[in-house]
Amino acid sequence: MTTSTLSTPTAPPRSAFLLGAPRAKTNFLFYLAVALIAGAVIALQISIMRIFSVASWAHFGSMVVSLAMMGFGLTSVVMCAANDWFDKHWQGVANVSLLAFGPLIVAANLLAQQIPFNAIFLISDPVQKWKLFGNFVLYLTPFLAGAFFLGAVFLRMKETFGRIYFADLVGAGAGGLLLLGCLYLFRPENLVVVPLALWFTAGIVWFLAQAKRSGSLITLFVLAALCIAGHFWLPQQLAIPKLAVSDYKGVSYARKFPDNQRVYENASPFGYLEVYSSSYLHFAPGLSDNAGFNLPEMPANAYLGMYIDSEGPMGVMRKLDDTESAYFRYLPMNYPYVVKKDPVTFVVQFGGGISTRVALHDSKHVTVAEGNPEILNAFRNDKGLRDFSGDILDDPKLDVIDYDGRLYLANTDQRYDVIDLSLADSAGLSSPGGFAIVEKYAYTREAMRAYMRALADGGVLSVTLWNKEEPPKSVLKLYATMVDAARDVDPKADVSKEFYAVASYLSTATVLYKRGGFSADDIEKLHAYTHAMSWDELTYPGFEFDTKQIAESLKSYRESIFGEDETAKSAAAAGIASGDAKPKASTAIVPATEPTAAAQADPTAPTTGADSTGPASDPAGPTVDPTGPDANTTVADAAPAPVPAIVMGQLAWHSLLHGNGTDLASYVFDARPLTNNRPYFAAYVKPGDLARTTDRLEIFQDEWGYLLLWATLGIAAIAALVLVAIPVLVGWRTIFSRTPGQLRVIAYFACLGLGYIMVEVALIAKFVLPLGNPTVSASILITGMLVFSGLGSLTSERFMERAKVTMPIIFVAIGALLIAYGFVIDPILDAIGRLPYALRLVCCFLLIAPPAFLMGFPMSTAMTWLGRLGKNAMFLWAWGINGSFSVIGAALVPIIATSFGLATALQISGIAYLIAAPAFFAIFLPLRNERKIATA
Repeated sequence: MTTSTLSTPTAPPRSAFLLGAPRAKTNFLFYLAVALIAGAVIALQISIMRIFSVASWAHFGSMVVSLAMMGFGLTSVVMCAANDWFDKHWQGVANVSLLAFGPLIVAANLLAQQIPFNAIFLISDPVQKWKLFGNFVLYLTPFLAGAFFLGAVFLRMKETFGRIYFADLVGAGAGGLLLLGCLYLFRPENLVVVPLALWFTAGIVWFLAQAKRSGSLITLFVLAALCIAGHFWLPQQLAIPKLAVSDYKGVSYARKFPDNQRVYENASPFGYLEVYSSSYLHFAPGLSDNAGFNLPEMPANAYLGMYIDSEGPMGVMRKLDDTESAYFRYLPMNYPYVVKKDPVTFVVQFGGGISTRVALHDSKHVTVAEGNPEILNAFRNDKGLRDFSGDILDDPKLDVIDYDGRLYLANTDQRYDVIDLSLADSAGLSSPGGFAIVEKYAYTREAMRAYMRALADGGVLSVTLWNKEEPPKSVLKLYATMVDAARDVDPKADVSKEFYAVASYLSTATVLYKRGGFSADDIEKLHAYTHAMSWDELTYPGFEFDTKQIAESLKSYRESIFGEDETAKSAAAAGIASGDAKPKASTAIVPATEPTAAAQADPTAPTTGADSTGPASDPAGPTVDPTGPDANTTVADAAPAPVPAIVMGQLAWHSLLHGNGTDLASYVFDARPLTNNRPYFAAYVKPGDLARTTDRLEIFQDEWGYLLLWATLGIAAIAALVLVAIPVLVGWRTIFSRTPGQLRVIAYFACLGLGYIMVEVALIAKFVLPLGNPTVSASILITGMLVFSGLGSLTSERFMERAKVTMPIIFVAIGALLIAYGFVIDPILDAIGRLPYALRLVCCFLLIAPPAFLMGFPMSTAMTWLGRLGKNAMFLWAWGINGSFSVIGAALVPIIATSFGLATALQISGIAYLIAAPAFFAIFLPLRNERKIATA
């Protein structure tokens, strides 16, 4: 064992302790430095996720996690190939790596912002792929430095690995928690200050534990000064951004308006919240074209734009006076008030307040929920927003619930005449930006059941969302979700009498559900209102759809995407229904023309064909009542032919209400309902069609999030195989030929890497359910996992001598817990979601404790025994295998979740730990030369 000038817990230092300090104090500094660097690594991961969230279209969590794990994997390859050299020079490696870590953070982040990639063009623009690769390589470099530092220390501490692993995990957990708190203090572009501060503190502590420390400390202070200058001073001098927001994100447009003014700003774990004013801001979601013809004048300067993490705008509407309030009639969220007069209303999500303002205009009393406390704080405490909005949250007709409406409605005895979910949390749905893999719990089957059950008899649930797709995708999932929920609420009811749905082409879609069904009078009022607004009806009680169109519509959509080669097969397998029913004259439908893929490029572009959403003439002039009995007298006898997307919407409703979704299942894209287990609008490409997308990726550019996951998984799998193979090929004769059980060792550490990261990523997605925010969820989950796993690692030392007996029990317990969590965690999280927010954080933190504590045993125990048995190369190789397969697991979870559900990912994790149990015993196999000596 080599000696050094650093006092470590495993060997006495050659030189005297610092200033005569006792050995215990020096050991503490050693562990503390490791904990601080581990905390800096985790803080950097979360900081990069926040940077991506604000600058691009998603936090790219799986990719960021892959960066850190890839750093560990690459480091292990290098150290394994030259393990003797690293064992001898471990302190020098640690010193240099530590000093490089901070400058690499600043340099990587600053350079990455100069090559911003636009995720929505990843498929159509080859340059974006290279920009993404550049971001990946740049952000990988600081993780490599951190990995070399930790790898050198791990190698030094291999015989008591459990202790240093405890410091590593607990420090990392604490770093995540610290970063969460600092989200209140720093704007996103300055978040890297947190890992920099941890790095600087770690450096001081590390070098204080060394006798020859003055030169190193001076170098550290100089580098720290350069880091601060590089982050704060250099961008100003060079006029370059510290955070480059995509030109296609909403806030970028607002910032380019000549008269834009940011009137509010706030940073928190719940997002970077900005509000802008401009005369160019016009936000009228789903506004009927007829408003311009029928209103004397449109409300002037009626909106502010609110942006969260640069996405938006969510419209903040000023209080309209009585002469302007007719404007509300032309918004789709007015639909429930056509059939319900002076209702008691619940608005599921406040957002910017438009739905709440409409509800206050038409309701006797309104209750509104908002899960983002910073939005409520802005409207309650900022004078500018209070004045502009008419102090909406202080309206005497309004009650406010300060957590998610879906959780409140699932557990309240109160019943409402109207429940409204209009364009809430839907900026990512059907938008031209495409889909990231983001959980949308407000739209799941369980959420819809809660809304429906909270309705009074005859109550109406109204759901409006963006509908800017051709071919339609996310709206079909919404329709399927709502019909499934309605059948769950009342299995004996005829659900075809309970739904009324309309759409405006490339604008919005609105679905009404009435508990007990719509009456003939309701339908007459809705017909009149819809025709006056020039919107298209998709279904209503008594709607007759020409089933002869089904085969042709499904065929034309599939052919437009994949060509004609598989059409006959798919039509034969679909079992498509046919019938002789004919549509009513007023809803006559012609077979759809073949849709084209060109619409994918710009779903907001005006249609060049017949468009039934055009403005209707109105001889009555601006005083006509769009809900009055004469509202539809202007409808022409021969209605224009519906566009294919409208026909597909009608087909979907017919299939769901009268055919149990059989025909819809044959649609070219996945239209399965959303559930709490699978809460994704994205991933509409069916897995069986993935191979056929490779030669026509430009058609699927709005599916970039899903396809990026598959690409990440493929790259991760190749990288993992290479990282596992290189040490074997390089050191087979000198190292691995003497080590029996290599395949079982690979299986063991691969299962640990896959199992641990899959639990982590799956539960981050699950914890969004009660916590309502992915950043908060990631911070709490990562902190809890690491802290409790660290405690498990420390505790494992007590069982080290009995590992062969205790570890099989541990593996069975882990597997059983994770499989059980997959079945029972949803109702537990629902219950947690009803608690005050601080208590929710504590409960989520404790919920992960049982499996995380046990999951700290396997890695610590195996690595300690590899060190004790003198298997240095195997020790480093095992660490690399664990990291490499963690990269695979991080990409695998969202793919599993979108196809089979998050519970399946948890259960696969449990199975991975069960598989690891028999492979564990390969750790104890002696080296082959030792075996010969023993038998001599």
